[in-house]
Amino acid sequence: MTFTLNQNRTFLRKDFFCKESSVDRCPFSFLVSTREAVLVVLSSFAEMITLRVSNSVYACLAYLALMVYFLWPGRFASLYEFIEGDNIYDQLIRKTTKNISLLRNGVRCDYSEVIEENLSLYRPPFTEEIINNNVRLGGEYYPEECIPSFSTAIIIPYRQRERQLNQFLIYMHNYLRRQRIHYRIFVIEQYDPKPFNRAKLFNIGALIAMSLDYPCLVLHDVDLMPLNLGHLYACSRKPRHMCSSLDVFRYNLPYRGLFGGAVAIESNLFLSVNGMSNMFSGWGGEDDDLYARLQNKDIEICRFSPAYSQYSMLKHRKETPNKDRLAFLKNGKLRFHTDGLNSLVYKQVGMKLHNLFTHVLVET
Repeated sequence: MTFTLNQNRTFLRKDFFCKESSVDRCPFSFLVSTREAVLVVLSSFAEMITLRVSNSVYACLAYLALMVYFLWPGRFASLYEFIEGDNIYDQLIRKTTKNISLLRNGVRCDYSEVIEENLSLYRPPFTEEIINNNVRLGGEYYPEECIPSFSTAIIIPYRQRERQLNQFLIYMHNYLRRQRIHYRIFVIEQYDPKPFNRAKLFNIGALIAMSLDYPCLVLHDVDLMPLNLGHLYACSRKPRHMCSSLDVFRYNLPYRGLFGGAVAIESNLFLSVNGMSNMFSGWGGEDDDLYARLQNKDIEICRFSPAYSQYSMLKHRKETPNKDRLAFLKNGKLRFHTDGLNSLVYKQVGMKLHNLFTHVLVET
């Protein structure tokens, strides 16, 4: 809006209607007195102030919303049922391998302090080097100062993620030894060019672990790191989804049927549902299929409190999605009894006991 003063008269021209420079030739031009022009200017200024105030209010609200989003990421985490910290130990199944059960001399390990303190451990130096390395050959450990109440096989499906595996082994051995449990880490590597078959590798690792008398299985991705020490790596009365508060999901649970990433399940229950499907090559679907197998047997799952279930995911390259996964899920119920542990076919290329893990090389 422009103004030209001439002999106490003001030409007020709306330039957005008229491109003409002459007021006389502009059909939208009009004459107003200087007083009227001032009133128009004041009115326009008032409107601008009101608009700016409104924008400031909206900006403040938007800023507040962002603050809530970033500083309180787990605000929706309580929308699912979970076991509170005070009840965690009572929900755990105290069962060990035979060699640990034969240990008679000594006191039982106490886990109350580990659970109550629930220390945040995901930081240097625990993420950088193994502290006071006393891990046995094959990635096995049990405390010598007390008798553990839990024996757990941690099964990692793996292919071409050396950097992540190194990070995982360093941190997890620092983490798990502080829990004073008996555990052993099995890395099941797919040694063929076929699409990655994560579920099949879990099945292979489960059979090997069960042959060594492990009563509890933790099916664990190599790129997940638990943040809180109070989440004991032991099996609960119900199969447990361990990583329900994951950083890439803003520490929220995307949907209640999510049952992957890190799962604790008793060996006998894994056997009862025939393990996992062997048909899900490529990314996606196998975890939902396992959840459906549990539902088919009327087996409920559980989760610990979000304060105990926080995990961080390492950056990694995404696998190619399985284009048939939805079809496999749809007709999965027809295959539960014929597709799984009882139909597992693979070739074991080799097995080696490394300092930090048991390495099983297979062709699928």
